[in-house]
Amino acid sequence: MITLKENLMLLLTGQMPEYVPRYRLLWGVRPPIFSGDRQADGSGTDIFGVEFVNVPGTGPIQKPGFMLFDDITKWRDYVKTPDFSGVDWEAMAKPVVDGWDPALPRSCGSTMGFFQAMYNFMGFTDALIAVAEEPEEVKALMDYLTDFYVENLKRIIVHYKPDFITMGDDIAHARAPFVSLDAFRELFKPYWKRYIDVAKDAGLPVVLHDCGNNDILVDDFVELGINGWEPAEESNHVLDIKGRHDKKIAMMGAFRQNGLVSYPETTEAQIRAEVRRVIEAYAPGGGYAFCGIVIGAADDEEINRRNEWIADEYQKIADDKDFYKNNPVHNKAG
Repeated sequence: MITLKENLMLLLTGQMPEYVPRYRLLWGVRPPIFSGDRQADGSGTDIFGVEFVNVPGTGPIQKPGFMLFDDITKWRDYVKTPDFSGVDWEAMAKPVVDGWDPALPRSCGSTMGFFQAMYNFMGFTDALIAVAEEPEEVKALMDYLTDFYVENLKRIIVHYKPDFITMGDDIAHARAPFVSLDAFRELFKPYWKRYIDVAKDAGLPVVLHDCGNNDILVDDFVELGINGWEPAEESNHVLDIKGRHDKKIAMMGAFRQNGLVSYPETTEAQIRAEVRRVIEAYAPGGGYAFCGIVIGAADDEEINRRNEWIADEYQKIADDKDFYKNNPVHNKAG
């Protein structure tokens, strides 16, 4: 059997995997200088001065009530990107590169989001008002942030030697994007493209993290050259997307981590059955990676037990060398 890395890279280069791939966020590396004063649990202040708090069982969120500014026309007074040109990047990356398990894929990225950075700075309400009322200022801020992201992504590629590049921008909620398709194409897509093009110029695939329902944006994701999208939630028409784009963009997830698997009364058998349901629905024909966990506190014994069941059931499927042969492609839309 080929390694997890080799199998995932087949997926991200539009080929047919040997077995159902698995994608894990823990395979991502972020240089420590991007953390600012944030602690291991995500709380603290980031490199832009945004304050975060950790919510047990959920993770870090912007500190309630915090705003860096509330008027987009004043962003230049508050948003200052740090200068990392004097950092010894080779020394910083060496322990990661030298100590990495070669059987595992290594991904890296340099963004704190685009739209996501805006709402961290301003809060959702004022960020959305800025999109509607001050598009030129939004573009100016995006241009400034992208300069920083691109400059440091080039350094990351040289020194961390990633197998693929990640980017995150939670631009949607459970039912639709926060912005219209036209607004996305005008205010955010050009800056996503600048970042993605750096990866493409280096011959590296790109995986996007973007929660929520992005159905109307997926064709643009493909046009931009995004190779994988997680968590590709089931609120999206996942099978329809697979049908339209074949293996151009991998669906990574479609697992309801806050659904059945998280309910207190759910049994081990039900959790294992849910893992199988998801994989058997979306993996046939390729173009899919399993990406599923139950989110909770790291020291929660029940959460850890459930994640062990999920991992074990996935592995049983991955070990089935005839899975793709015995599970033909579904032709119905999802």
